Amino acid sequence: MMKMSHVYQPVMIQTLLEHGGAASLEEIAQALLRYDVPQVEYYAIRTKAMVGKVLTQNGVVEAVKDGNKIVGYRLIDDDLSDQRRASLTAMCRERLNDYINKRGAAIWGHRSLSDGYVSGSTRYEVLKRAKHRCELCGAHETQAALHVDHIVPRAKGGSDELSNFQALCISCNTSKRDRDDTDFREVLASYDHRDSGCLFCELGAGRVVDENELCLAIRDAYPVTPLHTLIIPKRHIADYFDLYQSERNAIEAMLHQQRQVIIDADKSVTGFNVGINAGQSAGQTIFHVHVHLIPRRDGDVDDPRGGVRGVISSKQKY
Repeated sequence: MMKMSHVYQPVMIQTLLEHGGAASLEEIAQALLRYDVPQVEYYAIRTKAMVGKVLTQNGVVEAVKDGNKIVGYRLIDDDLSDQRRASLTAMCRERLNDYINKRGAAIWGHRSLSDGYVSGSTRYEVLKRAKHRCELCGAHETQAALHVDHIVPRAKGGSDELSNFQALCISCNTSKRDRDDTDFREVLASYDHRDSGCLFCELGAGRVVDENELCLAIRDAYPVTPLHTLIIPKRHIADYFDLYQSERNAIEAMLHQQRQVIIDADKSVTGFNVGINAGQSAGQTIFHVHVHLIPRRDGDVDDPRGGVRGVISSKQKY
């Protein structure tokens, strides 16, 4: 019996069996693609938002609906003879071949391995998280084509983790790539901002327990409960409400990651307080954003320096 960590092995064996014992790489890849549901969903979204929309506006196709949901498309003028249908199909094939021969690999250049290939599954998750809007200017995918972009470029050590991706419209992404003097260029540079007098910008060796491109995690030095963790953006920024969406995405991912780490480390944990102090009157004493992840156990007795559940005393240290 094969050990399965994904669908790949049985799909490949099935494909080989169906092709008499041997199959090309392309045939195996196409078989795998059929099982990649997020990839199919991604292109379904592209079809509705871009291709189907344009062809509908031009009177070539119309949507097939189930209630208010688009489930497909059909040609408006489908009263075609077999000869006419074959002629139009050949014309489409010819136009495709001409375009491919003219543009070559540049057609899919944004997804090439050298530029940092992004799988369909990752693209789908990034766009879903961004609510199908550019995370810089807010443009919806119906207003501009969206790209999935590395926040920290691979050439500079950026990873292919979900936390290092963001959705950018073609305008914002092109501006970034060309290094134009745009707002986004300033945003990208600001990720490196640190303050020499800030405790969280100058954490001592060994304090960091986990990190991604835009945030890190430390255990609170004076915890309300054991394994009390702080999630801190790397950029020096005082107010949570001034965070970029990409930083919030990174913090959210780290909260989920550390939650699981804590649960795995301590089976007595049954819940969590997640809290942010924004402003001095709210108890913020270090003016660098930090999110509290406080494990809770049945029968917990809070450290006296902690306030009511989820509210941290202004006197608490880190």
